[in-house]
Amino acid sequence: MMKTNYVLIGFLAIMAGMIGFAIFFQEAFIDLMKHPALYSHARFLHIAAATLFLANAVVGILWEKRSLASGSKEIILHTYNTVAFLDSRFSSPLIILSLLGGLSLTFSSGELWQIGWLSVGFLLFLLSGIFWIVSDIPTQYRIKQLISGLKPEDQTLPDELTRLLKMRLWISMAGVIPLIIVLILMVYKPEITPVADWLR
Repeated sequence: MMKTNYVLIGFLAIMAGMIGFAIFFQEAFIDLMKHPALYSHARFLHIAAATLFLANAVVGILWEKRSLASGSKEIILHTYNTVAFLDSRFSSPLIILSLLGGLSLTFSSGELWQIGWLSVGFLLFLLSGIFWIVSDIPTQYRIKQLISGLKPEDQTLPDELTRLLKMRLWISMAGVIPLIIVLILMVYKPEITPVADWLR
């Protein structure tokens, strides 16, 4: 469990480093992202990573819901530990790859905040990430504390742990819904007002 936490922190540090590089070395970052040879690779990377990430998130929600419905302590704990493992080892790198591919495609398409579907999609992607960081990470921390305090002879899970696991389902769904909207925007590219024009 501790190793999983370090992996998750590592991927968060990589994302923070990417954001820092884009902010402090903006011209070099834009030149790198506009490189023509990267376009096809970036498109494949973005589509594959976004699809796998969304699929993993949805399957994780369904799997956790069914494990809670079973009422079995062993099934619930095994499911939660596996989903948490996949979040840190699978979803985190997919987020980074999706972001890299998406930014590369964005710089090849024009100004991010001037393209309606793209700017709204990116904003929803950021909001989903912020929601996940603010709500899911603290909830998972508390869940792990409660799990570490369980005794082998306990036949059932404490009420607080069950409540948090159920609450995590709602948190996960709230984080996934914006991503489904992003996928719809990415596929259909509707004509909508860009984020840059919202306050004009």
